[in-house]
Amino acid sequence: MLKALLERWSIPALRVALGAVFVAFGVVKFFPGVSPLESLVEATWGVLTFGIVGGQLALVLTAIIETVAGLALISGVFARFGLVMLAIAFVGILSPIVFFPGELFTAAGPTLLGQYVLKNVVLIAAALVVASRALRGPARSSR
Repeated sequence: MLKALLERWSIPALRVALGAVFVAFGVVKFFPGVSPLESLVEATWGVLTFGIVGGQLALVLTAIIETVAGLALISGVFARFGLVMLAIAFVGILSPIVFFPGELFTAAGPTLLGQYVLKNVVLIAAALVVASRALRGPARSSR
């Protein structure tokens, strides 16, 4: 019985939880001065777009991507679209490891920003699990 419950509900619960996390991360970026990652987001967009996108536009675009991805995952109807949006977001989220290692790591270990970026490895793993279900279609009843 427990096995059947876990098989039926664990991945949908993970999908909703992942969506909620991204809605929460995305919404704060709509409000200047609220996200502790503002300068890192702006700098990352600047590098990835060769200086074309930066400043407040970078924050708004990131907020839109993260919030839309989260809402798509929560709804379940647009989960595949949400996963594509997350894949795009993960490129930006992990880019600072390559572009700004000095801001993320010290000789003593990761900074607070570094820890914030590194925890995304868990979110990526969660997204892969959700993608494995979304790409094969709805779960079938084992009856």
